[in-house]
Amino acid sequence: MPHFNRRAFLLSASALGATAVWARAAAFVPLQTWKERRDLFSEGVASGDPDSSSVILWTRRPYGDGRAKAVLSVQVSEDESFDRVIAHARSTITGASDWTTRVLVGNLKPHTVYWYRFIDTQGNGSRVGRTTTAPEVEDAQSVRFAFVSCQSVNEGTQNAYRRMIWEDQRAAPDKRLGFVLHLGDFIYEVVEYPDEVPHRYDRTVFDIGRLPDARKVDNFHVPTTVDGYRTVYRATIQDPDIQDARAYFPFVCIGDNHEFSWQGWQSTIKYDGKSEPAQALRVAANQAWWEYIPSRVRKTSGPGLDKFDGPHVKNAPITHLDADGLGDEPNNRTAIASMTGYRAMRFGRHVELILTDFHSYTMEDPTSRNEADAFSLEAFPDFFPLEAMQFLDAGRTYAGGNPPQSIQLGAKTVQNFARNDPPMTVLGREQKAWLKRTLAASKATWKVWGATNGTLDMRADPQNLPAGLTTPWPGKGYACFGGGDFSGALNERAELYDFVRDQGVSGFAIVSGDRHSFWAGYAAKALPPEAFEPVGVAFICGSISAIGMAEANEHGLKGHPLRPLFVSEREPGKFRSAINLTLKHGVKSALEYERTGDIAAAHRVSNPDNAPHLKFVDMGGHGYAVVSAGADSIQTEFVCIPRPISRATTPDGGPLRYRVRHTAQTWTAGKRPELIQKIIEGDPGLSV
Repeated sequence: MPHFNRRAFLLSASALGATAVWARAAAFVPLQTWKERRDLFSEGVASGDPDSSSVILWTRRPYGDGRAKAVLSVQVSEDESFDRVIAHARSTITGASDWTTRVLVGNLKPHTVYWYRFIDTQGNGSRVGRTTTAPEVEDAQSVRFAFVSCQSVNEGTQNAYRRMIWEDQRAAPDKRLGFVLHLGDFIYEVVEYPDEVPHRYDRTVFDIGRLPDARKVDNFHVPTTVDGYRTVYRATIQDPDIQDARAYFPFVCIGDNHEFSWQGWQSTIKYDGKSEPAQALRVAANQAWWEYIPSRVRKTSGPGLDKFDGPHVKNAPITHLDADGLGDEPNNRTAIASMTGYRAMRFGRHVELILTDFHSYTMEDPTSRNEADAFSLEAFPDFFPLEAMQFLDAGRTYAGGNPPQSIQLGAKTVQNFARNDPPMTVLGREQKAWLKRTLAASKATWKVWGATNGTLDMRADPQNLPAGLTTPWPGKGYACFGGGDFSGALNERAELYDFVRDQGVSGFAIVSGDRHSFWAGYAAKALPPEAFEPVGVAFICGSISAIGMAEANEHGLKGHPLRPLFVSEREPGKFRSAINLTLKHGVKSALEYERTGDIAAAHRVSNPDNAPHLKFVDMGGHGYAVVSAGADSIQTEFVCIPRPISRATTPDGGPLRYRVRHTAQTWTAGKRPELIQKIIEGDPGLSV
């Protein structure tokens, strides 16, 4: 982003709903005194969405004495001791925004570290925060950032952030992180109370407080108002490791599903198989996100600096989809539009970061509909026939507009309930058009798409199971694992990747989260027996703390004949994540490992057509990933920690399981990228 003049900067701050502060050219010593009172600023400080001349700063200072508003001062300094302050301004906070403030500081130097703090009128101060501006557009140095997702303070600890801070503080200046990209599930709105659910699997359920006016859904309590969401945000950022990370790094954030509702889409929620209109809840969720996440997202309520002031909407039934799959109901459109999160940010010559929203505009996943239960096969847990996915995803456009009335599943015939529906979209019409324009126009070496949830195919080959192990696989070929992320949006993904190919977009790289697992591979619209034609590289990071498939598998499928495809327990209580082998090498590989315990033997029976797009998969991985992008290459390093079930007691956040790096050199349009894998330390086990 270019440097703003002062007038344009003030207009930009107003549009974002942030107090504007214009830094001085010469440093000065502030007159206002400061004494740290973290108890009064218990959620700490944060910064977000840096560009080369500005950054957004955040804090919360609540008051309980009945006042409606208060005033805070913010100071920005070139040094940690605040002897060289270059910006000082006042910001109004109100109860209407839960006493949070957003301050946009401009006229900063590019690629520079600054320190900041907030002070109330009595001289009580927040902790000191640190932030970093982005390099200028023509800066040729490499860009380095971490990407993360899925932090549950209710069911885990956030040791990965402690490790991230510890390593960054000891890194050479040119190896330090410029920012942390958070790809969603910053909060988990499904809250367990430890007096009701003391443990889940082998984890302790931690008390994060009670939600006001909560709704009980099975073992969970979910928000019904903006105050419910605010409660979860406060509990999340009061975690010491999350709070320290927000104070040390600028964050760039985009929401996923748990910021609104676990099984929700657009402004619809779904509990116990029943969908409900929830337009007012969507606005409330957007408001809480805007209040607690410092970012450059856009809100529709105008240039108010001190509150979100969301639109008034009614929870009205959504009975019709438009041609693009959007619920054609005025309150639905208004609720979704109350906040627009997708945006692009430039970091030097080499990185354009392009963020998309996968839940505000998406259609309902067809495999999650009640009619899809007909495809649930007790003999084949989690497997979904790929050909059925293709029918349902294409909707009324299948076979040039001639979808079948029914789908064959072995000897059974299942109604094609999606035959009259629009083709599945996750991005929605307007966002998809924006994404294409942004990709085509970008001059950066690397167009890094922050896709929030996974784009890499997740499939298996149950057609290759040995006879007699279970009933014959009723599908016609491969199995996928249903929808739920972008890998299931087969037609939309193909459309996008064809666009990348046809427009000659080079340096296409995808970073994702949500799957609670580490993946590295190639962006391709199809796999064998169809043509395999990669157009880019793709990476998925493990969760910071949320439970993943490998952990769940250790407690499930006891006695099931296909359990060895998911978890190997050759000795009681000693588990290996065999699902990694199933996904990368096929069912025969997983079965061979269960029989012999020999990884080399398992690899010898690998099915090369099952996953030519994968270099790495670990369904049990927790931690974060670090991207380094320069003129000649892009590297993604997976930093995997042990299962985060207790807080680390050492400053480094505890030991590592492994560190694995994947590197791709730049490639020209029309050529295939190539990932080179290197195990830096530790043992990734069955992941390669």
